[in-house]
Amino acid sequence: QVQLVESGGGMVQAGGSLRLSCAASGRTFSTYAMGWFRQAPGKEREFAAAITWSGGGTSYADSVKGRFTISRDNAKNTVYLQMNSLKPEDTAVYYCAAADRGRKLFIGVTPANYDYWGQGTQVTVSS
Repeated sequence: QVQLVESGGGMVQAGGSLRLSCAASGRTFSTYAMGWFRQAPGKEREFAAAITWSGGGTSYADSVKGRFTISRDNAKNTVYLQMNSLKPEDTAVYYCAAADRGRKLFIGVTPANYDYWGQGTQVTVSS
């Protein structure tokens, strides 16, 4: 079992940057593949970025590629999402998620791939 707590959300103007953090409890964090998803009002939750348990592999949605960077620090049980060149359409609640795959090479791009979820953090980008 792992608990996830996101932080770092807020309001920013278009073109600005934010860094989201997701702190995980539990000693097995380093074995989990991690992902970031987002959900705008009235829309389904969508994939943003994901990273393998080792950090050696990443994947991004086309809508954020080149602007967002996912990373992790297994010593700190934390995964990050650096968001640059933010646009109003990036406005959403951002969720981090963990997938227990036992150090297998895995990147999940759908919500069904993940076993644990945080409560989310609001990101609002004004034009």
